[in-house]
Amino acid sequence: MKSFLGFFLCSLSCVLLLDSSASYNLNNPSQILAQSYAQRRNYGSPTNARLPQRTLNPAASDSQCRSRPLDLVFIIDSSRSVRPGEFEKVKVFLSDMVDTLDVGPDATRVAVVNYASTVKIEFLLKDHLRKENMKQAISLIEPLAAGTMTGLAIKKAMDEAFTEQSGARPKSKKISKVAIIVTDGRPQDQVEEVSAAARASGIEIYAVGVDRADIVSLKLMASNPLEDHVFYVETYGVIEKLTSKFRETLCEMKVEIVQDPCICEARLAFQRQTQTSIQTLNSKLADVTRKVEQMERMLARM
Repeated sequence: MKSFLGFFLCSLSCVLLLDSSASYNLNNPSQILAQSYAQRRNYGSPTNARLPQRTLNPAASDSQCRSRPLDLVFIIDSSRSVRPGEFEKVKVFLSDMVDTLDVGPDATRVAVVNYASTVKIEFLLKDHLRKENMKQAISLIEPLAAGTMTGLAIKKAMDEAFTEQSGARPKSKKISKVAIIVTDGRPQDQVEEVSAAARASGIEIYAVGVDRADIVSLKLMASNPLEDHVFYVETYGVIEKLTSKFRETLCEMKVEIVQDPCICEARLAFQRQTQTSIQTLNSKLADVTRKVEQMERMLARM
């Protein structure tokens, strides 16, 4: 009778084990859904094994993003204090900014307002809807070389550059209107009231100061919170560093592709699933053993 019981239990174990393992591909644990990184940290690794860490794919995680649709107007200071070489760096900054944006009729539209004692709209929001044409237009901008009428430039941008006739989308479209002012001096006119009016009309203002720029004036122009809308750099030579700052600010969605070379998370998930199956198997075996023992006792009484 005991030999029969042993044979029966062994056969039953094999059947249950095959049934349990059939749900998983033991040779390809990567097919099992991997748990999140936060969950993975809650499980210990084997004593003598060190699991490789998750790594980012550098080619695919370089802050790739699609900018949210904007009506974006750059207001750039080209007064006498901005030397020709420095103004060229401003144009490089503008071109780099364009490269980070998703430009198009239904995406971001860009205009440039150039100012000194006078104000000149270099191109409107409706003029260039492709990056190549936009960057070509930026490369042709020439400095105006006198005065710093920042308030006048903000007013002209509000009254002319941000209008529907100039290519701005209607309010019903709920497209954000953004102005980025770049200056290295102190305004020679009033900026507080005109900036307040521009912000009240729905224009979000970022103020970028370079070198001798007046910080108080930058704060009067910028939107709140000031810590997110006022920037300062020591020279035009490092202004390109702000490109990444604005890329983060204007980014709608960052895409970060993660590679797990050894599929560690999938393996851990597989191990957990296997442990659960073994526990279930042991429970079933214990239940069958009790029933067989009951049968033996009944047979012994006969």
